[in-house]
Amino acid sequence: MWLEAGKVPGAAAVFYGALAALVLLGVRDVLFQYEENRCSMTYMFEYPEYLKIKLPRKVSRRYPAYELYLYGEGSYAEENRNLLLTGIPVLFLPGNAGSYKQVRSLGSIALRKAEDADFKYHFDVFSVNFNEELVALYGGSLQRQTRFVHECIKVILKLYKGQGFAPRSVAIVGHSMGGLVARALLTLKNFKVELLNVLVTQATPHIAPVMPLDRYLTDFYRAVNQKWIQKAKEIKNLTTLSVAGGFRDYQVRSGLAFLPQTSHQSSALCVVTSAIPRVWASTDHLSIVWCKELILATIRAFFDLIDENTKQITEDPQKRMLVLNHHFLRHPAKLYEESPESVAELTGEVNWIQIKTSKWSYTVYNESDGKYFTFPLSGHRKPYSHVYCQSSMLDTNSWIYGCINSSSPVCLRGVDLSWKTELLPTVKTVTLKLQEYPSLSHLVLHVPAVNGNKFTLDCEFFNEASRTVQLPVTHLFSFGLSSSKIVLNSTGLIHKVQLQHFGQIYQAFNILIESRCQSLKERKATVYQLHIPWSYEDSLTLSQVPSSTEISAKLHIAQPENDTAVPSLNIYSSSDCQYEVIIKTSFLQVLGQVIRFHGGTLPVYIISNILLAYGRQLRSLISTGHCTDFVPALTKAARPYKVEPIVNIVKFLLGLNWLKGIWDILSLPELDAVTLNNQNLWFPFVSLILFMFGTGIAYWCGKLFSSFLRISSSLHVALARPSRLPPEPSLITRRRLCVAVCMFFLSWTTCGALAILMTYAHYTFKVIKLHSNVRTELSVLDTCPKNSEQGSACSKRETEKSCASSADGLSEAAAATSSPTGSAAVDSVVDSLKMHVTVLNLLTLIVLLSCPSFIYWLKNLRYHIKLDPDPCRSTAFMLIAILGILMDASTTKVKTSKLLKIAAHLPLPLSVAAVVFAPMHLDRMPYFVIVPLFLHALCCIV
Repeated sequence: MWLEAGKVPGAAAVFYGALAALVLLGVRDVLFQYEENRCSMTYMFEYPEYLKIKLPRKVSRRYPAYELYLYGEGSYAEENRNLLLTGIPVLFLPGNAGSYKQVRSLGSIALRKAEDADFKYHFDVFSVNFNEELVALYGGSLQRQTRFVHECIKVILKLYKGQGFAPRSVAIVGHSMGGLVARALLTLKNFKVELLNVLVTQATPHIAPVMPLDRYLTDFYRAVNQKWIQKAKEIKNLTTLSVAGGFRDYQVRSGLAFLPQTSHQSSALCVVTSAIPRVWASTDHLSIVWCKELILATIRAFFDLIDENTKQITEDPQKRMLVLNHHFLRHPAKLYEESPESVAELTGEVNWIQIKTSKWSYTVYNESDGKYFTFPLSGHRKPYSHVYCQSSMLDTNSWIYGCINSSSPVCLRGVDLSWKTELLPTVKTVTLKLQEYPSLSHLVLHVPAVNGNKFTLDCEFFNEASRTVQLPVTHLFSFGLSSSKIVLNSTGLIHKVQLQHFGQIYQAFNILIESRCQSLKERKATVYQLHIPWSYEDSLTLSQVPSSTEISAKLHIAQPENDTAVPSLNIYSSSDCQYEVIIKTSFLQVLGQVIRFHGGTLPVYIISNILLAYGRQLRSLISTGHCTDFVPALTKAARPYKVEPIVNIVKFLLGLNWLKGIWDILSLPELDAVTLNNQNLWFPFVSLILFMFGTGIAYWCGKLFSSFLRISSSLHVALARPSRLPPEPSLITRRRLCVAVCMFFLSWTTCGALAILMTYAHYTFKVIKLHSNVRTELSVLDTCPKNSEQGSACSKRETEKSCASSADGLSEAAAATSSPTGSAAVDSVVDSLKMHVTVLNLLTLIVLLSCPSFIYWLKNLRYHIKLDPDPCRSTAFMLIAILGILMDASTTKVKTSKLLKIAAHLPLPLSVAAVVFAPMHLDRMPYFVIVPLFLHALCCIV
């Protein structure tokens, strides 16, 4: 499978190109292979205004970059300029690089809802300006944001002092990292839990950071999640709702948005937007803030949370959970009622019609009088186990009742069963299990009077077993070549297709549903519901019949170990249609799942592959006296069997309790590979796939970097016209010491990432200059004779040199020079150049990982000259010292060093250690690079 360089011309490029192409296909599936945006845009009817709230001087001085605003429109904004507030406070917290102006959708719809209710109740919506900080990539400011939010809450509550029904707590809506900052309030020593009553988070990664680039970020997550576990009893009165965006959100996968299971489950709810009634759509990371359907559901819930006595959000946590369940889980197609009457009067002048058939349909276009349809249960209990009804009436009235021991079809009093109703797109349905209602004698369907509105009503009695079929999913390695198929011959209104053996996150399928109908009369659309029983991540698809519909089936959360429930495809169908269901594995979506769940760990595998190539180059210095170029070294050294077996052995050993106990006693860090495996995220062969992806990416990055050096050196030759190779400089000079001291001072007083970037740029320029000097030396040594035959050969040789794309091309040209002495000198410099290229490949990823803190520092330069805390300062100190030595080092001294053998064998264990320790802690990656570079620097000295 792995190709040896040089055996097949261009075969390595084709192989690694295919690996890189697979990565791009997986990324393409994550970014583009999802449903279209079905959210409606929210609009403001009046110009939005943001009134800046004056903060105490002490707070303003401590947090000069942060601000607090009150949202308003029109007359409401004018009335509140004096901050005489009488509403219910809601605080919006933006996320990573988010703007405080993102509150306008929430604030505008809340204002319109209050206007519709004649301002009986209204919300005062505040928003925090976090200066659009990159808190998802730099965790040093998360504690600062948390403390500022605490100050904002105290300032907001002070605005209501002296007012009637003054609030004692604040509701918070947090987008992305804003939701995590809200949860972090519990980590503050002086924060009172009573100040927070409702917390709604939108696309917030609660479990772990998306890209753990620094230790402050991972430490912050650990502190927040541990504190919520410790304070589970104290926060039982805090109601938390976490809303995930679904597969359209490629920035924060929905699995991260589910609160940890050890959290206070009785007062916490996690749901994906595709499963929310009256939303039924996946949202991307930004549209979740302005998605009209979702914001409407949120505002409706907020208004139903209001206590009429206090005119504030109710302090009853049970009621809050009932409201959230009503709006976000199972909407019964009626308005929320705190204490619904279970018994209702069913007498009146409406018509009573008794139905005795097992399947029944009723359609009306214009009805002036209401009707009651009654179904006697005495003749249906034995042959049937369930009754199912669906209606296109989307009003908010009760419509299904049960009569207790009625001797006639006219019921004096009925039991309201509408709370069993489920709202689906275009219809509302109810499924009743007859065994649960032994005392009922009749079912009653109430059809109210309508004016010109068409609606349909369908009912049927059925046995659950006859409508439930099992369909085994295809194997992962079938690659879509095989399929499972089932035909639903029954013409009922509801079918359940259980998808057996479907419970892992690496599984992904395409479900093709062919519907065929017996007649061509007008019929309603079919609703396909992919139901995942262990989490609220259902998705619904609406399709006209007859038609061919394709549904994507994949998971956000793997099936828990002790859960035996089976996912199902529920089909709410037309009575005269038959369905054929075909399921097959989607290879593209499997790749998408790999990238979605583990794309953030690719830098670890890239570093691992580069370290293997680096070790290969050092070993070639020992065996042949010359250094191999980076790309051939990578092709020969990047073997998964050098890394993967050791990783699996380590995971197996740490699975043993006695060894895990010793590991914990020694206070050694927990292995990331073991943690991912325990969380059911490390599915079979994923590490091998990621290693191969990392090899392909490293290969083409090496190619691109070599091309960059060639172009840059050509430009340098044309502009600077460098001289021949200078004599080998001393490794430690006064000038170099001064530069190092300046970089140390710069890193200490400003930002470590800035010093890393400047040192990297200096090193890159040195390599470009060395590359151009070698090319100049070759052109001088390879002097062409005057006779035509030799001149033609020389011209051809010069052309080959000018087309050389990397350091090995220069070495081939150096071997062809006419001066043996000059050739030996050039060979030594070319070997050094090859090592510099590999060092630059290693440093490039470190520089990329340090960029977020540099951007954060640059953006806040007007407030603080020094970045505090600085995750890159220690790394900068070590790299400045090491690169100061390696910058002008040559392989001549390295080959004679006693430490070379140790340096040559060290990259392999470091490559394994990176895969074991760094996938969930990318901040550890620089140390796996610094250690071999430090030993390399020692080889230049000792």
